[in-house]
Amino acid sequence: MRSIRAAALLAVLLLAAAPVRAAHVNVVTVDGSINPAVSDYLVRAIERSGDEGAEALLLELDTPGGLVASTKDIIQAMLNARVPVIVYVSPHGAWAGSAGAFITLAGHVAAMAPGTSIGAAHPVSIGAPGGGGKKEEGARDYAAEKAENFMAAFIESIAKQRDRNFEWAEKAVRESVAIPQDEALELNVIDLVATSRAELFEAIEGREVKLASGEVRTLQLREATVVEIPMSALNSFLDILSTPDIAMLLIFAGMLGLYVEFTQPGVIVPGVAGAVCLVLGFVSLQIIPFSWFGLLLMASGLGMLALEIFITSYGLLFAGGVACLLLGGSMLFDLPEASDLNVSFWSVLVPAVSALALFAGIVIVLVGGSLGRPQVAGIHELVGMVGRARSALDPEGAVFVRGEFWNARAAEPIAEGERVEVTAVQGLELRVRRAPDPV
Repeated sequence: MRSIRAAALLAVLLLAAAPVRAAHVNVVTVDGSINPAVSDYLVRAIERSGDEGAEALLLELDTPGGLVASTKDIIQAMLNARVPVIVYVSPHGAWAGSAGAFITLAGHVAAMAPGTSIGAAHPVSIGAPGGGGKKEEGARDYAAEKAENFMAAFIESIAKQRDRNFEWAEKAVRESVAIPQDEALELNVIDLVATSRAELFEAIEGREVKLASGEVRTLQLREATVVEIPMSALNSFLDILSTPDIAMLLIFAGMLGLYVEFTQPGVIVPGVAGAVCLVLGFVSLQIIPFSWFGLLLMASGLGMLALEIFITSYGLLFAGGVACLLLGGSMLFDLPEASDLNVSFWSVLVPAVSALALFAGIVIVLVGGSLGRPQVAGIHELVGMVGRARSALDPEGAVFVRGEFWNARAAEPIAEGERVEVTAVQGLELRVRRAPDPV
């Protein structure tokens, strides 16, 4: 009996001594485009929060949009999360644009800060740089219709899952409507407006949310510890590479480096730097969906700029190369069925193409001009030079030309000390003749 009591007492003491895990809320922040690196970051954070038994996961969101595939992965993880996911569009002035609207609607709790907006979730149309090109009257763009119908059904199902305004959600896709936070609250697009994280936690204290498993969880965040989950170094690096503007600049920097190495062989440093930039650019192309046709156009443009050095086209190849670079760059990431992201045409693409064209133009002028000038280096520039015979040439002997001694052969006997003129170079022997007297 005493042993039983002792064991029970020991168990109580061990339980009392065991560390009590404090309630906590994990926090993640997204400030930029939705891409595979961000998707991996958020999915891992959702899984980690479920494994840790966190009270909730708070996602502070500010995004203009992103890739459809990455958005789908994030929403799938949110809808099947084992922990409540709170989406808070912040700070003041933030966007939940395009993909951000999908993610906000998918949250168990959706909140926005003052001065924020949500919507404009229509897939970008193929056309003018940056999207939004108009279709010809009477013509149907079946690919665009397919993307639009799919995205409309997707966002409608998310809104219905969370008991939010699915009619407005469909308009956000089909009509690109966007609204501020007050109107979003009035239309039941979000649950509340909060000026700060503390106000948000206070407002949803005690709210019940239903998880995918059917469990109803009561939010108790007032006393919870806030734990920030930072993005890993690798994900941060990939996030940077996932930006179309960065990818485009890397590709152009690589092209410029290779162009310098091609036109000035042996410099090495520009070629190595260009190769590194191209490798990083191609890593970006493995992350962001791209068009092979756009990439081929850019390669063709670079080839035309290089050919302008050797082919007299009176600027036609140069102009064609610049046009191919601009057109290919504007089409490189313009894939509405996969993304609503594209390179900034006027602020990135045009300056990059202009810089490359300016450098290529300078090289063409300098190299082209040098091709028309007589050779001034190497053994063949000896032809026409005047020296002196250091021994009698009858017909062979030695001459002194340009500060060097050479074996020489003359067509007529030349006495030692006479002036000689080089007429040809054959291997390591010069052909000379008697030089005329100086005037």
